[in-house]
Amino acid sequence: MTTLQIPLLLAELPDMIMGSTLAKCAVTDLGIQWAGWALAAAFKTEKFYDLAGSGTFILLAHLSCIWGGAGHIRQKVQTGLVTTWGLRLGTFLFMRILKDGHDRRFNKVRDSPGTFFVYWTIQAVWVFMTLLPTLMLNSEKREVPLGTRDYIGWTVWGLGFATEAIADQQKWLFKRDPDNAGKFIQSGLWACSRHPNYFGEILQWSGLWLSASSVMQGPQYLSVASPLFVWFMLRYVSGIPILEQQAVKNWGSEPAFQDYVRNTPLLWPWPKF
Repeated sequence: MTTLQIPLLLAELPDMIMGSTLAKCAVTDLGIQWAGWALAAAFKTEKFYDLAGSGTFILLAHLSCIWGGAGHIRQKVQTGLVTTWGLRLGTFLFMRILKDGHDRRFNKVRDSPGTFFVYWTIQAVWVFMTLLPTLMLNSEKREVPLGTRDYIGWTVWGLGFATEAIADQQKWLFKRDPDNAGKFIQSGLWACSRHPNYFGEILQWSGLWLSASSVMQGPQYLSVASPLFVWFMLRYVSGIPILEQQAVKNWGSEPAFQDYVRNTPLLWPWPKF
C-alpha cells in the first residue's frame, strides 16, 4: 500500500463500516429504542417498553436478511423462529401490562427521564447482543448445507419455546383464578423450576446460536456470548433477582413458600417424583 492510498482508505472507512449489516442493525436498534424513550418519557409510561423490544428483534432479523442479500434456507428458518418468538412474547407481555396497569420494574423510574433513558439504552444492548448470532448468520453470503447442528439447534429452540409458552400460560391462568388471590404458583412447570419461563428463554437463544454456528468461522464463534448474556441478565440482573425479592416480600414468612424454595430449583429444572 502506498502513502497516497492510506488517506483514501481512511476516507472510505466510515462508509465501509456503515455499509456492514451489523453496523446498520446497531444504528437502527439504538434509533428505535431512543425514539421509544422519548415517547415513554413524555407520557411517563412503560406500557410499550417490552413491545418495542420484541418488535425490534423481529425488525432487525428481517432487515439483516434483506441487507445480507443471500436468503439461504438456514437464514429464512432462523428469521422465522425469531419472528415467532417475538410475536408470542411481545403480545403476551403487552397484554399482561395492559391488565396489570404497570410494570414494577419501573416504579421508581418512569418519572425520571434520565434513568428511563438508561433502561431504554440497556434494552438496545439486550436486543443487539441477544440477536448477534442471527445477524451474523443473515450477513453471511456463504451457503453451508444443513446439518446436525441445525437440527439439534432448532429442536432445542422448539423445546425452549414450548417451555416458555406453557409456563407463561400456566401462570396467567393461575393468576386469573379468584381462588388463587394472594397465592403463589407451584404447579405445572412451576413445580420443576421457580422460573421455568426463563429456562425456556435461555434454551431458545442457545438453540439459535447452535444453528447459526454452522456457518461461523474464527472470531464469529465468540457470539456464544449471546445465550450467555441472556442467562446472565435473567439470572443476575433484570429477571430472577427482582422476582425473588418480590416473592420473599409477599410470602417469605409462609412455611409453604419456604418449603417450595427449599425443594424447587431456582432455574434449571428437575421433575418431582
